[in-house]
Formats: sequence, C-alpha cells, structure tokens
Amino acid sequence: MSQLALHVTAQDLLFREARTANTFTAEPVTDGQVQAIYDLVKYAPTAFNQSPLRVVLVRSDEARARLVDLMAEGNGRKTAAAPLVAILAADNEFHEELPALLPHFPQAKDLFFADRPVREESALLNATLQAAYFILGVRAAGLAAGPMTGFDFPGVRKEFLDDDHTPLMVVNIGRPGADAWYPRSPRLSYDEVVTTV
Repeated sequence: MSQLALHVTAQDLLFREARTANTFTAEPVTDGQVQAIYDLVKYAPTAFNQSPLRVVLVRSDEARARLVDLMAEGNGRKTAAAPLVAILAADNEFHEELPALLPHFPQAKDLFFADRPVREESALLNATLQAAYFILGVRAAGLAAGPMTGFDFPGVRKEFLDDDHTPLMVVNIGRPGADAWYPRSPRLSYDEVVTTV
C-alpha cells in the first residue's frame, strides 16, 4: 500500500518521469494554459503570504532576441527554440501588497519589511519557493519546463525588469521535442539526506 495520497500517475507526471527539457516541439503554449498554471501554483506557501514571485512571459520575436543574447552559450539555442519562455523574478517591493494579502495583520508591512535588505532576502527565499511550485505547475499542465540560471543577471534585470525586481531563473516551457532529455543523474538516498535526532 502506498504511503502517498497522490495517485501514482500524478506522482510520475510531477516527479518520477518529469525531466528538464532541452528541446521542444513547435506546439504553442497558450495564455489559458499559463493562467491555469498560475491559478494552481498561487497557493504555494510563503512567509506572511508575501507572494513575491513575478513572471515575465517572453512572447514577441524582438523580446526573445534580446533575451537570447543574454543567455549563456548553449542556453541561448534552447531559449530561441522554446514555444514560451518565462523570466521568474522576485519583487523586492512585495511589502506594498501585504495589507491586501495579509488583511488580519496589515502592520506586518512596516513592522517587518520596512528595510530594503530585509525585503530582498525574504523575497529571494520566498520567490524561489514559488518558482519551484511554478515548475510543478508546468508539469501538472502536461508540459515540460527547462529552468536555467545560466544568463547575464544584470542584463536581464536591465532589459526586462527594474531595480525593484531580482531575476531568479529563465524557464523554457513547452511539449518536449526530439532528444529532449539528458540521462538522469543520480540522487542522494533517504539515509544520506534525512537525520533523526
């Protein structure tokens, strides 16, 4: 009997058979699919419900060309060919939304997040957590994600964001194409990771 409530098919879709895709088919990723992904993953846990993740969808040819120029060698080719590319970023001014997101404790905005360095640290941690959920959401939509951190971070910030947003990763999204997968790398065992005290 399985120890997990999630059906084995969903376990495989989200985890066991899911891989980082390196090639994609030409099938487009629709705005409706992205909306469905967001509507699922917006429930990711964040401290004070701060929800600092921001997503820039790169759809135009002009924007795609600018992004490809900022990608590390090898990653540019993948980004040029993906049906959809998302830039995931942390909003360092997330605290402005806290009165609406945390209505029972609106003073958290000024009590805990008045200082920019505190906000930047919290935004980085919590937006990264949300980014992991975003990747799971892409998988839940039956698509593959190709998350990458090999790019010019200051360049992406300048071209696509602003000083209040910190880029986290670029994610190529679509249906996997031919030879999409590299061989799966080993994982650590339970006993190597979990310690009981």
